[in-house]
Amino acid sequence: MAQQLHAQAYPAKPVRLIVPYAPGGANDLVSRLVGQKLAVGLGQPVVIENRAGAGGTIGLDICAKSPPDGYTLVMAPASSLTVAPALNPKLPYDSLRDFAPVTNVAAGPNVVALHPSVPATNLKQFLALARAKPGRLTIATSGPSSMSGLSGELLKSLAKIDLVAVAYKGTGPAVIELVGGQVDSMIVDLAIAMPHVRAGRLKAVAVSGAKRSQLTPEIPTIAEAGVPGYELVNWRGVLAPTGTPREVIMKLNAELVKVLALADIRETLAREGFEPIGDSPERFAALIKSELMRYAKLVKQAGIPSD
Repeated sequence: MAQQLHAQAYPAKPVRLIVPYAPGGANDLVSRLVGQKLAVGLGQPVVIENRAGAGGTIGLDICAKSPPDGYTLVMAPASSLTVAPALNPKLPYDSLRDFAPVTNVAAGPNVVALHPSVPATNLKQFLALARAKPGRLTIATSGPSSMSGLSGELLKSLAKIDLVAVAYKGTGPAVIELVGGQVDSMIVDLAIAMPHVRAGRLKAVAVSGAKRSQLTPEIPTIAEAGVPGYELVNWRGVLAPTGTPREVIMKLNAELVKVLALADIRETLAREGFEPIGDSPERFAALIKSELMRYAKLVKQAGIPSD
């Protein structure tokens, strides 16, 4: 009865949406875009709170340990929910036990981006350069337990190359360093890389998905470009702490699905390289479970060491 009364009054104050990375990354972009519209539907402000660190796991841990009342949510990336557990068995949260999925928001491939100073115009040339100079080229990541960290390690393993990984506290700071030439390469969200690619500040040589992106059909997949078996797609979705009333979860789900059905939101996400989703809590939960198993298997097969 108390839960029903709480759900009927919800929300009675601002809702906090944790972004587990620094400003400027894909999660931040999607969170602010969706958060503005969600606030209208809820009738309360949605406050974006960037809590970067440890490949996104700090932000998720904050959400997991928050009161389960619907006033603290997290825009969780696939990396922190399903990649990190495969790379770090000592995480402070359990992806299945500690969260109540609300909805998967958007998905999109990553892209292999190079600084213009790197003498390669395609992935095959970059791989050849890396083999000719083992341990000399660098690849930026947003943390060892991040999607960019796994993406780089998987490329190194499958392509049999030696790149030096340089970890940052988030995608934004890593891309700034890449554009500045402090690092040579990064496997990063297509949405974040493309403005720099269009401006000539970066080169995009391959995308990480199973098929080419509709946004950049001229860019081949990593598998097409010489690394068979490579396939990674990044997604991000909204979660609440376990124990959040079912009625609150369903209200949040309904409002987010409405937001993701808006023409301007869909157009903006598509233009940035994202596919808007907006599924049920059950479907999102099933994805998380299957991805946890897939990445655990992938990490083992590739021989990628755990933290």
